[in-house]
Parts: sequence; C-alpha cells; structure tokens
Amino acid sequence: MPRQIVDPRPPIPAAYRTDERVAIQEMARDFAMNKVLPVANELDPEHGMIPPSMIAEMGELGFFGIMGPEKFGGLGLGVFEYALITEELARAWMSVASIIARSGMAAALDPSQKAEYYPKAIRGEWLGSFAMSEPDAGSDIASVRTRADKVDGGWLLNGQKMWCTFADQSDAILIVARTKKYDPDNRHSGIRRFILHKEPGTFPQGCSGNPIRKIGYHGWNTYDLSFDDCFVPDDGLLGYEREQAGTAETDPKAGFIRAARGMTVPRIHTAARSIGLARGALEDSIAYVQEREQFGRPIGDFQVTRFKIAHMASEVEACRALMYQVAANTDLGGYENTTAPDMEGAMVKYLAAEMSERVTSEALQIHGGAGYTTDFPIERYWRDARLTKIFEGTSEIMQRLVSDCLLPPTPLR
Repeated sequence: MPRQIVDPRPPIPAAYRTDERVAIQEMARDFAMNKVLPVANELDPEHGMIPPSMIAEMGELGFFGIMGPEKFGGLGLGVFEYALITEELARAWMSVASIIARSGMAAALDPSQKAEYYPKAIRGEWLGSFAMSEPDAGSDIASVRTRADKVDGGWLLNGQKMWCTFADQSDAILIVARTKKYDPDNRHSGIRRFILHKEPGTFPQGCSGNPIRKIGYHGWNTYDLSFDDCFVPDDGLLGYEREQAGTAETDPKAGFIRAARGMTVPRIHTAARSIGLARGALEDSIAYVQEREQFGRPIGDFQVTRFKIAHMASEVEACRALMYQVAANTDLGGYENTTAPDMEGAMVKYLAAEMSERVTSEALQIHGGAGYTTDFPIERYWRDARLTKIFEGTSEIMQRLVSDCLLPPTPLR
C-alpha cells in the first residue's frame, strides 16, 4: 500500500483565519521545514550552536519583530501571529522557536535606550538573555539574594544566577537583583531589574559564567553566572528615567511585581513551542508507521498503532484550539479588569506542556529502538518537551495559579 502523505495540522479555524495569517503560517512552515529542520538534525546531536546566518535570515523574515511596533521597524502583529510562527519553528527545533523571544527584552528598556536598541532587536542584531533564577531561588522570585549596591554613577552587582540561556552570545543580560538587604519579613521589597550591556561572545568585568551540563535545549549554551562587583551604570536600572522625573512607584513591592507580571504572552509562547514539538513527533510518527514493517505488514495497519496516532492527534489539536482562543482574547483585550489572562495563560501552558511530554513519549514508543537513537529527531522532541513542564513556571506553579483564580488563595510568604 503506498504511503499516504497527510498534514495532520488542521487549517486555522474560520473564526480566526485571514489570508494574512495563512500566508504567515505557510512562510514560517516553509522556513522551518526547509531551513531549520535539516540544520537541527545535524547540529543538535552534536550540541552545535544555532548558526549566525540562520539568525540573520530570521531577522530578514521579521521573526524578531512580530509584535514589535511599526515605528521601530516591527511588524505590529499580535500574540496570535506570534503563536503561529512559534509553533512552526518549534516543530523543527525548539531552540530556534525560543530565540525569537530574545528580542522582546528591548521592549522593557527605558525610552532613551529603547529608541537605540529596539530597531536593532527587531532586526535580530541585538538579542538579550535573562538572569532571574538562582541556586536557591527558582519559582520563588522573592527569595533572590543577588545584591545591587548603589555607588557613584551606578550599581555594583554581587551574587549568583542560574539557567541564563544565551548569556554568552547575547548583547545584554537582564538581571533581577535586590537593592535592599534580604528581609524575611519583607521578601518582596527592593527587587529591581537591571540591564547589563555587553559584547557578544564575552562577559563584562565582574561577571563570569560556566555552561550548565543540560540534557537538551541545545543550539545555545545555558549558564550559571557569578557577579563580583560587576558595575552597572545608573541608566542600567530599568525605571531610572521615572526615578529622575520623580514618578517612580513608591510601593516597595513594585519591582517584584514588574519582574513577575506579564507572563501570559511568554506562557502562550511556551504552549506554542510545546504544540510544535508534539506536532513534529506526530507527523514523523505518521510517516514512520507507514514505512516500518513487522509481521509482514506496516505497523500502521495494527489497530493499537492507529489508535495511538488518533489519540496523539486529538491531544495536539485540543491544545492548539485553546491556544488560539487565549491568544485571540489577549489580542482583543478581552481580559480587562479580570484575572482571566493569568488563569488562561497558565491553563494553556500547563495543558500544552503536559500533552507534549505524553505525545513525544508515545512517538518514541512507536519508533521503538530507533526512537532512542540520535538518528531520528524523535528523541530531541522528547527531551525538549520535558523542559516545557519546567521553564516559564513549572506545571505545579501553573496549577497553583489556576486554583488561586478559582478558589480563595492560600497564603504564600
């Protein structure tokens, strides 16, 4: 029986479909399958780096400026388009889908710096990394210990950070630190964000890093960082211009809130990455079961295999439908004065990450021993899917957020 080539990805639902969105999806799909996937299959098993030429081409295609304002050279599109493109890129290599978020850091800069760096970021010429987690501070942001002490003309940073991906190659590191001594009774007070500009491929004076021996998410390095009297000038404090104008917040928790809030879009981004990984595993499995023969027939003829494929496809599409809904509502501002963005962002991130681990694991099972080799991309999808349950908030934290929106919150210090 000839192999049937099926695209298991249903079209964009009519409620959200436009000619522009269909064209964007197809463009991203073409780039992912023809440019990214062959490179991922070659470099990921060797822990190779994402080629600079690929980053440059992504900049030309507008991937770093999807939601960027048009006045800075961005496309001025929404979260929906961001999710569409992210899913397609993740289907090939999650690291490439993730790097497009590295330009978004420019949106957090103060106006004077934003005017200089945002256009570069949108072109993929200025990309950032993020240093918030510490050896003893992961999900608990309020427990960070890295200090920022005021000196003439700026601040001195001292402390340690973990899980800073792209720290070496980035043009700047966004660092969460506290400007006051840690007080167990006022843990949220004094937390601020600093931008440390640097040359790609180097660490500035007072900052050093060691690559973490991670099991996946290859294509770039992830570092633990140490700061030893690392100097950041005054304008490296985000919100410095507001302070000079006398309009800075007086709420001691304001810095913590800024560091912790605004996670709906990153969680939709993670959901899209999870769905892309699962879809890659599903598409590869559909092709494999029509080629792999056992007992004299393709394994796709056996009912148990067919039902596995059906279940995998159903899970992927259910999560995609929710992602479309949350992304569209976010773009339309349909969550004003409600807790819905936090809740639905957490829901879609949680469901998609959990689904992705199940689907990629099932795909590996379908591939048998071949799936447990680096000769097939299945093991890459499986490894990377496991990470989506951890970063941008663990699955447990997502459940906490959802339950706190539905029930009276239980106290956390």
